[in-house]
Amino acid sequence: MDLKVVIPVIIAFTLSVILGPIVIPFLRRLKVGQTEREDGVKSHLKKAGTPTMGGLIILSSTVLTSLLYIKDYPKIIPILFLTIAFGIIGFLDDYIKVVLKRSDGFMPKQKFTAQIVVTGIFAFYLVNSGMDMSVITFISGKDLDLGWLTIPILFVAVLGTVNGVNFTDGLDGLASSVTVLVATFFTVIAIGTGSGIEPITCAVVGALLGFLLFNVHPAKVFMGDTGSLALGGFVVGTAYVLRLPLFLIIVGFVYVVEVLSVILQVGFFKITKGKRLFKMAPIHHHFELCGWAETKIVGVFSIITAILCLSALVLLST
Repeated sequence: MDLKVVIPVIIAFTLSVILGPIVIPFLRRLKVGQTEREDGVKSHLKKAGTPTMGGLIILSSTVLTSLLYIKDYPKIIPILFLTIAFGIIGFLDDYIKVVLKRSDGFMPKQKFTAQIVVTGIFAFYLVNSGMDMSVITFISGKDLDLGWLTIPILFVAVLGTVNGVNFTDGLDGLASSVTVLVATFFTVIAIGTGSGIEPITCAVVGALLGFLLFNVHPAKVFMGDTGSLALGGFVVGTAYVLRLPLFLIIVGFVYVVEVLSVILQVGFFKITKGKRLFKMAPIHHHFELCGWAETKIVGVFSIITAILCLSALVLLST
């Protein structure tokens, strides 16, 4: 493996490991602890008070590492923008919830509006950068022209992925473990296609590996919306720069299932006037209430993601 690929992983991992013991005590002093729903999974009540907003570790490590390469790798700019922008939205949401003690954080309309604005800026940048967003990669590397569906699909992909990663962040190490595999998949594609974005994909791999040292069960810190929204921005931004948005359905299958489980639960509840399709949504909580241990759910979801990432590589190369 080229040493140039390994270096950003090592830099981001080192930064993440160094920042952990600095940021986590700081968050404790700010008393930015996680709050758990009384009507939720009972085993989660013991997690109340665990520092959240740990996504600052991931975001800082990724951004600092990427900035070292941005001059020679300008194609990482739109990905970095989407990562930072959604990270800021997540940070503000976390800050309002845990520091200002407003349990709901951003009002839904405010949060959605901010996400729409960021997505619009991202689309505007891609169009003016000369990238043909309408032509994306399909199975076996063939091109598919989306035509007039290009912009609507982009908005659905961005908002769906970002919120999918957000919903996935509900168990110790779940979002981190799934996303480090997705980032590794993107790194392989980036290197294989010579796209010139591998510094940021490698940075996310390193940052998440370092963060997992503090986030695996029992977690010493949670990433919060700061981390999950930033990672969602990274995932969908990378997919678009690589022209692989359709492959988000495969490699991001866990994100898709998580967000669909919430939509189905809410819809079913309204239609049946009070009945539930799942014991609890997002779906990882359903499995918890079925008796699965957190570590088992994280392991199974990670294995599924790994298999699907390998399958996506096969589909692209055949």
